[in-house]
Amino acid sequence: MSIDSSSSSPVLRFAVFGHPVAHSLSPRIHAHFARQFGIALDYAAIDAAAERFDVALAEFAAEGGLGANITLPLKTRAAGICTHLSERARRAGAVNTLIRSATGWEGDNTDGVGLIRDLTERHGLDLRERRTLLIGAGGAARGVAPALLDAGIGDLFIVNRTGERADALADTLGQPGRVHPRYLDDVGNLGNFDLIVNATSAAREHEFPSLPMSLATPRTAAVDLSYGEAAIPFLAWAKVAGAHDRIDGLGMLVEQAAESFERWHRRRPETDPVYALLRQGAGTLVTAD
Repeated sequence: MSIDSSSSSPVLRFAVFGHPVAHSLSPRIHAHFARQFGIALDYAAIDAAAERFDVALAEFAAEGGLGANITLPLKTRAAGICTHLSERARRAGAVNTLIRSATGWEGDNTDGVGLIRDLTERHGLDLRERRTLLIGAGGAARGVAPALLDAGIGDLFIVNRTGERADALADTLGQPGRVHPRYLDDVGNLGNFDLIVNATSAAREHEFPSLPMSLATPRTAAVDLSYGEAAIPFLAWAKVAGAHDRIDGLGMLVEQAAESFERWHRRRPETDPVYALLRQGAGTLVTAD
């Protein structure tokens, strides 16, 4: 921990880990939150591929790191290095928030609560009994699936290119009569949905799947966990398909960051001013954390 020469307050060290991570808005978001409380904060973006993540995290801890956010593709790997997992991280099998403790890293997952707060409080959606399609079964999908179920959605269909990953997520969620894993190739046989959530990074990799228009209706809400350019292909499909609500992941990003901030600093930041500021520059944003 270092000391800011302009203040007697210690500078608290945090970071976001991912690969790639240079695009991340997390440093900006947490800087805005810290200013609300006069907290001296050093929040960096640290690029670490999966094979180097453990070493990079150990170096960060040795240099005084107190907590970290975890983004693609490290969320499930991060869960494996924690000495303790919160209930929501355990249910997800993925971690996006690390808290340094005397015994090692504690892991939490704030993605789900961030998504639900954005959809219900900012966008005013009632998620109860919505027949839901979740596209993807990686760390992002794992983070939001338990929260969607807790929010009262109806049946949840999980589709993924690799069916085994969809099966694994469904097994983790543990509600076989309500959660249905399927292959992505079979999505055209599933009927239409009231809520469609894209939790893949396919658009960033220029591999966004072709989705049938029959999935959406005029009552459908389509949500992409990415934002900016990465959300364009899915939200463009949703517009043509006639979905009533088309929402990107910027609000979720801000809300999950606020939850992480509160875990670290025990203070709840105001999110609306930060969201509005970032939304003004949304055309330059690249992808989700």
